[in-house]
Amino acid sequence: MAENETAPYAAPAPARYRTVHLQRAKDEGRRFAMLTAYDFQMAQVFDEAGLEVVLVGDSAANTMMGLSTTLPMTLEQIAVYAASVVRGTRHALVLSDMPFGTYEVSPQQATENAIRLVKETGVAGVKIEGGERFAEHVRMLTDAGVPVMGHIGFTPQSENVLGGYRIQGREEGAAERMIREATVLQEAGAFAVLMEMVPSDIARQVDEALRVPTVGIGAGPHTTGQVLVWQDMLGLRAGKMPRFVKRYADLRTVVSDAVTEYRRDVLEGTFPAAEHGFDS
Repeated sequence: MAENETAPYAAPAPARYRTVHLQRAKDEGRRFAMLTAYDFQMAQVFDEAGLEVVLVGDSAANTMMGLSTTLPMTLEQIAVYAASVVRGTRHALVLSDMPFGTYEVSPQQATENAIRLVKETGVAGVKIEGGERFAEHVRMLTDAGVPVMGHIGFTPQSENVLGGYRIQGREEGAAERMIREATVLQEAGAFAVLMEMVPSDIARQVDEALRVPTVGIGAGPHTTGQVLVWQDMLGLRAGKMPRFVKRYADLRTVVSDAVTEYRRDVLEGTFPAAEHGFDS
């Protein structure tokens, strides 16, 4: 494809993606891509690659801080990551997760913390986990000028209630329940709804029932957008990957081989060589 030629599945890139562009994709039957990011340099790379949406996920608790769950993540911690990502982007829409404990107590708590996150980091909106019971939270946030992406299905912050990392939506009446939850969030003002680890057919039904775009992770191909944790899709994370992850590169091996070679050069005295010195 020639430089500046537009792919047949994409619209011309705006100066900065906003929620209206995601809605336009839904209306026109197009899709968009979303990845997590937590630092300035990776955000730059993703932005230059044309990624429409970057999510500063509370998955940073796992991928960046080495914690076993997302639950300990604080507002102050995610704000550091979010501000770094915003500084690394020029075009992508940057969203931030609201960490566990920063919004559940009341719509007022959610609004105060979301406004703080937007003001201190420059993110364009937030994502909160949960269905119907957070409708008033979403309504107050959007009334205050903070765009909200909803999140239903498997919600990692509720893993202790859900019984661990388990696919959601297999019980009788699950499709109707998820459609209802997503619709309530939409009517409360959510500009999009993310579905995690739900059967593909249910995700399709939810997407067809909503006016707003949907985003999937482990939810099949029928959503408007898709999101993955970047360390998973680029093969940086060790261990078994979830079935829904496609690994597009093997950065763990690339980085390990490079570090091994660097260490060998240092131990053998071949680095630094003359061309790496500062002698005049």
